[in-house]
Amino acid sequence: AMAQAALGSAGLHFDELNKLRVLEPEVAAQTAQLREECRAFVDKTAEFQKIVGSLIELVDQLAKAAESEKMKAIGARNLLKSIAKQREAQEQQLQALIAEKKMQLERYRVEYETLCKIEADQNEFIDQFIFQK
Repeated sequence: AMAQAALGSAGLHFDELNKLRVLEPEVAAQTAQLREECRAFVDKTAEFQKIVGSLIELVDQLAKAAESEKMKAIGARNLLKSIAKQREAQEQQLQALIAEKKMQLERYRVEYETLCKIEADQNEFIDQFIFQK
């Protein structure tokens, strides 16, 4: 015991296998336990980083998918706008054509009335000419 005390004051200790150690057995055990806890903590941190990495990857994929869908929606909206403009232009062309045909119909009506009048005048003239003979 006296030899142990002398060694202890010199900072040397015997462990449970009677090997000479610089650390006290209790401190050595605490150090080993701390090492294990640190190793477990590092493992957990690595696992957490892996999980976060896959989560970031997933969020990136979702963002790309959302961007793609947004572009499709914008394309569809633009297509609808251009179709609506085409329809509007077609409608204006048809309205112009209808107006043109109405004017033409009016000209034909006036021309027909004039021809009817001329025909009536000529028939009257023929009738008078026949009766004069």
